[in-house]
Amino acid sequence: MSFETEGVLHKVFDTENKTDTFQTREFVIKHEGNYPQFIKFQLTQDRCDLISNFKEGDNLKVSFDLRGREWNERYFTNLNAWRIEGAAVEKKAEVAASGPPSNFDPIDAPTVSSADGEKLSAEDFEDLPF
Repeated sequence: MSFETEGVLHKVFDTENKTDTFQTREFVIKHEGNYPQFIKFQLTQDRCDLISNFKEGDNLKVSFDLRGREWNERYFTNLNAWRIEGAAVEKKAEVAASGPPSNFDPIDAPTVSSADGEKLSAEDFEDLPF
């Protein structure tokens, strides 16, 4: 099962060597809202360095698999991340910060010409029923 989610990088942990041939690294992203959610992901083996290119506070898009296992009648679930990208939220924020495109800038009150050449403005149409 493959999933994707976006959030803000909250915490990055150091790489842990579980055995001589197996290593993991965990990180946490935060989902904003009325009740913020902190979601912990795990990277394994050669993917442990995927998070190194990001810093806390960055917006991320994380692709992950849902993994579960049983051990001594106890059940464990991991969110195994396999791809991390900067989220499009950053790009949208940059566009919003720059303002609307110039073709959406407000214009002065328009004027039109009637059939007999008389100039009309918006005030001339205020008594219309619609």
